[in-house]
Amino acid sequence: MKKLLGEFKKFALKGNVIDMAVGVMVGGAFSKIVTSVVNDLFMPVLSLLTGGLDTSEMFVALGKTADGVTPTTLEAAKEAGIATLNYGTFIQTVIDFLLIAICIFFFVKLVTKLHKKETSAPAPAPAPRLCPFCCQPVDKKATRCHHCTSELPAEEAK
Repeated sequence: MKKLLGEFKKFALKGNVIDMAVGVMVGGAFSKIVTSVVNDLFMPVLSLLTGGLDTSEMFVALGKTADGVTPTTLEAAKEAGIATLNYGTFIQTVIDFLLIAICIFFFVKLVTKLHKKETSAPAPAPAPRLCPFCCQPVDKKATRCHHCTSELPAEEAK
């Protein structure tokens, strides 16, 4: 049992597990913000464009009331205890998902762009070739040192 608890502690305290937990918490909070944007900003504008259509009230009643009447509002269907297919709520959820997916796409794109800037430092210049006699820098193709005129070994001339 101690070994199992030790393994769990080692797993739970790994950096990437903690990062993932923080990501899930921030994602949950971000989801609430996007849901609010959809419900409080986007859907009212969509309602204006569609002539006052409220998608949250879109449903299909799967039954009738005791007197044989099909309810016309979602509230009436709930009061009567009739099962409903709430496709309007589904539409809002799909819009939530699309907005979250777009935001995540742009966030990942931004992070990738920033990460490339950090990691794309220029490669260091190769060490200059030095003459083995006078220790002065010479061109890598040179066969003689232009400082001391010594003949350079053939293997270094390549």
